[in-house]
Amino acid sequence: MTEPDKEPAREPAEASAEKLAGVRAWFDAKGWAPFPFQENAWRAFERGASGLIHAPTGFGKTLSAWMGPVAAAMGDPRALRRPKKRADAPPIQVLWITPMRALAQDLTAHLAEVATDLVPGWLVEVRTGDSTSTERARQKRQLPTALVTTPESASLMLSQPDAAERFSSLRAIVVDEWHELLGSKRGTQTELLLARLRGLAPDAVTWGLSATLGNLDHALTALLGPGHRGELISGPAPEKLSFSTLAPPSVGHFPWAGHLGLHLLDEVAEALDGARSSIIFVNTRSQAERWFQALSYARYERRDEIGVHHGSLDREARTAVERGIADGSLWATVATSSLDLGVDFAPVDQVLQVGSPKGIGRLLQRAGRSGHGPGRQSRLIGVPTHALELVEFEAARRAMEAGRLEPRVALDRPLDVLAQHIVTVALGGGFVKSELLDEVRSTAAFASLTDEEWSWTMDFCQFGGPALRIYERYARIRLQAGRWVGGSKRVALDHRSSIGTITSFAAIPVYLRNGTHLGSLEEMFLGRLERGEAFTFAGRSVELVRMESGKAVVRPAKAKSGPVARWMGGRMPLSTALAASIQETLHSVSDAGAQLPPSLEPAAELIALQRRSSRVPKSGELLIERVKTRDGDHAFLFPVAGRLVHDGLAALLSYRITKGHKATIGSTCNDWGFSLATRAQLPVEDSEWAALLSRENLIEDILACLDSSGLARRHFREIARVSGLVSSGPPHQRKNQRQLQASAGLVFDVLTEHDQGNLLLVQAKREVLERSMEYERLLRTMEDLQGREVVVTRPKSLTPFAFPLWADRIRERVSSESWKDRVLAMVQTLEKKEGAAALKESPK
Repeated sequence: MTEPDKEPAREPAEASAEKLAGVRAWFDAKGWAPFPFQENAWRAFERGASGLIHAPTGFGKTLSAWMGPVAAAMGDPRALRRPKKRADAPPIQVLWITPMRALAQDLTAHLAEVATDLVPGWLVEVRTGDSTSTERARQKRQLPTALVTTPESASLMLSQPDAAERFSSLRAIVVDEWHELLGSKRGTQTELLLARLRGLAPDAVTWGLSATLGNLDHALTALLGPGHRGELISGPAPEKLSFSTLAPPSVGHFPWAGHLGLHLLDEVAEALDGARSSIIFVNTRSQAERWFQALSYARYERRDEIGVHHGSLDREARTAVERGIADGSLWATVATSSLDLGVDFAPVDQVLQVGSPKGIGRLLQRAGRSGHGPGRQSRLIGVPTHALELVEFEAARRAMEAGRLEPRVALDRPLDVLAQHIVTVALGGGFVKSELLDEVRSTAAFASLTDEEWSWTMDFCQFGGPALRIYERYARIRLQAGRWVGGSKRVALDHRSSIGTITSFAAIPVYLRNGTHLGSLEEMFLGRLERGEAFTFAGRSVELVRMESGKAVVRPAKAKSGPVARWMGGRMPLSTALAASIQETLHSVSDAGAQLPPSLEPAAELIALQRRSSRVPKSGELLIERVKTRDGDHAFLFPVAGRLVHDGLAALLSYRITKGHKATIGSTCNDWGFSLATRAQLPVEDSEWAALLSRENLIEDILACLDSSGLARRHFREIARVSGLVSSGPPHQRKNQRQLQASAGLVFDVLTEHDQGNLLLVQAKREVLERSMEYERLLRTMEDLQGREVVVTRPKSLTPFAFPLWADRIRERVSSESWKDRVLAMVQTLEKKEGAAALKESPK
């Protein structure tokens, strides 16, 4: 007999339709209409499918992934009742993985807003390295229903003994900004993490979100693993981007890095005046500090409406800036890649990109921060920091219009990441060896893992390998009752404090004397400062008071000038896709009668001089300029393949030249080319360049010309930390950079002498080649150069293309002030020569 107050059972399709109707009603209440791709994603979730959602920034990818689990929960009474206490909330249903902890708070608030309206019984929380000990302790007792976290924090939770029980209720795993992770060790860590979670919660579906990817099929395979079927859901085509470039009427004839940039401050300020809210993206944290300071002076009356945002600032400072962007109270925000990703800010009208974007996908991602929402147009303004970047912006525009984006490829078998994962799983309840091997091989990164590599890595985790097996601290896993489990409490503490693949220069927290935390600076920068020396950080002028207990104490400085805080790195390589588009753009303006596009009109004099004095290379040509100056004999080569590739080519050619001749060759590189210079004559005939660029004996020559063992030894620190050979120590006792390098160096020396077959040594040498010169891309570039015609010119003086390389070369030998004087003097000399030549050629 049926109970009178119980509804009759309904068909699953009917129940599903009712839930989705509730989601559509929520959209209606907001005055929105869901896109077809969003509804396709919701229905795919109902079918139990996994996949990748690819849509432009600002078109609702977040809701396309979030509403599937929310709709499914709308039939659960626990999800519809607001919990009186934490234990009343449903167990974890959704794990949302984001690469950016800086924006995790905003994302969590966005998801929680939806949950409050539709599934008020859900707890939605965040867990990152910024989470407080109270928040972590609360989540250790019970995870929320939906958790936003990073790959590192998710792996840390998997290392807990009760991980299997805690994650068994998962219904969905969402990987946000998958393109940002793919192709890095963090991406490999995420692949292994996903494989483990699918094993703990077999019914959970996996969805990735991406906005800028050029190889979607590979991205889907890397997300789900080879052999796993998934759906690829694409959103609508983006609105046409409004893209313009700032520049003075003419940039003259001779550019160099840093010549423009802040010289365009007035033009940038005027562009900001025409909008309610803007984000000014720069490529380094030092640039962010400089531009924030400059804008604060240029628009002093609006200085309280200007913000700065980068990853080294205090969390509260970043959050305040994000809040100011979201509520429209900030007129201008200077930011690095820390604002590339995450929740979009509707009030932002325009984005300015200072300096070359280095990649097409990155530029599109940043442009999408403006005009957020369907029907609104993203507005992007390029701000070149030197004249040749006008060409780079034009090349990026052409590539975007053609729909060309950079591919991202999963890494191939980084064993240091695998070793870390094995210890994580061992601590997280243990594993059966054969089962974990199957799980690992289900990922794209380790699909081709050999039995020998697996056995070696297991032995490495158990003993540290042949050379280290006598040391107890390297015994991180052990066999117990047929399962591999974690080692000692010390092992667990060291491992959990070091989980992750992000390796950076040692950071030291910076505090005002009143205890206010400003952020962190690298030990290398602070170590060069004297007490009382002023510098600019976090948008203010401060001076160093003292270094104590692993922190720097500062106070407001009386002097308003001083060095801007600097961080190592930040020189992003030019992407393959953008490099190809630059070559095509140069080809289009190579002939004297070629019509320049409007964005290149300010560089008309520069391009005309390059044509007259040498050549603008066409497609299929390699331009080499031979120039003699008072500094020596120079050869400038322009493959336009990116800084790292040029660095490798310069080292290779220098080595090959000096094998047959006694000569000391100096080199300088940028994204367009490289120079080789000697005090005496450079011993290369025009006919010899093709042979010097041959791929014959390439690997042997590369290893010989580089200090490969020295580079590998320095790089080994990263591999040693990720794999667990060295520990950075617990958070309150972090080792500094020097200590970590010393520890890793000792281990490297022991392994080199006693365990030469150690696969991590092999990996270090392979990664050094890729890191220092993008070795795979170098191979492709040299193959391309074999098919190009070598065109050698002999200009009477430095050309516009060669000038930046010359300026960078002398920068290394003189102070910054005398460098500026020297560059300006050379510009005046060259301008006089050009003027005299023009008069001589003009008709009488």
